[in-house]
Amino acid sequence: MLRVDTWLRRLEVVLWPRTCVLCGAAAPGRSLDLCEGCEADLPLNCVACSICAEPLSAAPGASLICGSCLRRKPAFDAVYCPFQYAYPLDHLVQGIKYHRAVAQGQVLSELLAAHLHTLRRAAPLPEILVPVPLASKRYRQRGYNQAIELGRCVERGLRVRMRTDLVIRSRETREQASLDKRERRRNIRDAFTLIHPLSARHIAIIDDVVTTGSTVNELAKLLKRSGAARVEVWAVARAANPQSAKRSNAPHRKMNSSAIPTKIAMPK
Repeated sequence: MLRVDTWLRRLEVVLWPRTCVLCGAAAPGRSLDLCEGCEADLPLNCVACSICAEPLSAAPGASLICGSCLRRKPAFDAVYCPFQYAYPLDHLVQGIKYHRAVAQGQVLSELLAAHLHTLRRAAPLPEILVPVPLASKRYRQRGYNQAIELGRCVERGLRVRMRTDLVIRSRETREQASLDKRERRRNIRDAFTLIHPLSARHIAIIDDVVTTGSTVNELAKLLKRSGAARVEVWAVARAANPQSAKRSNAPHRKMNSSAIPTKIAMPK
């Protein structure tokens, strides 16, 4: 159970009033540093591919698979991203990723945990969480791994152990943000190494943003080869694939709603 309404949290709200990390306004009575108005402005990922969570242009409620997943089935089984990577959510992500904005990272972590708590009420929880590892050079530059920071609140709230010692990034890779989808796949190929035996069969990968899915797909491949039966990806946001955006008017295959996992919108 997500323990956000305890007496300790209520006392904290009274003693240390919240301030919104986006607009700077006071956020009295809020359980996180985000005012109601700014939370309402966060772009929800309501219509998305039922496998990779890529935002799609379709009527709400439709069960769809994007063209990329139809052409090449990913190694992961499902991606859960409550938000689209767009303003103002992108400001929060860039804050924790590049500017050491710890408060913004805490807000993102709590939002992700709340969404997953609602989503996973009736679904089996994974046995472990695996944050996407950083290469040693980037970790030294940044001083922390944002995927681990995001996973802390999820670990506490859902009571699923996070394993930060299981996988390493075994070679330096180029920054994925500057690469297209094909270059990303080549860049990240065989970049991860399992350094301890894997006993878990159901795993959730934790990351901040899924763009093309190349990084989490490569990690999912490794986990599947090592014995995992189901690998999910839990991330704060999903970016629209620029190549897919050009095909936004193309038809998508509709699925039987009983064949996909039910997704519940982020609670207000």
